[in-house]
Amino acid sequence: MADPFRVRITVRGYELDTQGHLNQAVYLQYGEHARWECLRAAGIAQDRLLAAGVGPVALEVTLKYLRELRGGDEVDVSCQFHWSESKVFQIEQDYTRVDGTPVARLTGVGGLLDLSARRLVPDPRVRFRQLATDPGPLNL
Repeated sequence: MADPFRVRITVRGYELDTQGHLNQAVYLQYGEHARWECLRAAGIAQDRLLAAGVGPVALEVTLKYLRELRGGDEVDVSCQFHWSESKVFQIEQDYTRVDGTPVARLTGVGGLLDLSARRLVPDPRVRFRQLATDPGPLNL
């Protein structure tokens, strides 16, 4: 299996809570940003998804906080898809400081929604592979 896709993010001052560390909800935003960047690296922009009549959906998300992040810190957020033959797929995302210190871990379950039928497509792996110009970042 290839190394997971990664994106580096710098913690901005307005994302901090009253204790001076990254607000817990922003970790979810960082995870979503990394997922969209991973799709974009695979050649799947939002307009391409809309034109195909589908959109990714988060069905379950668990976030484990390990260390705090403070303003100005840089964090690498990975994104690794794990596929099966079902309607859903697994996502693992590690948040790591530049020096390698683990900060948080997100695990999730996602699907690909048919925007007309409002139902999950039967095998999202196949649809993502069809839409991708470079399936590597998606672990396909």
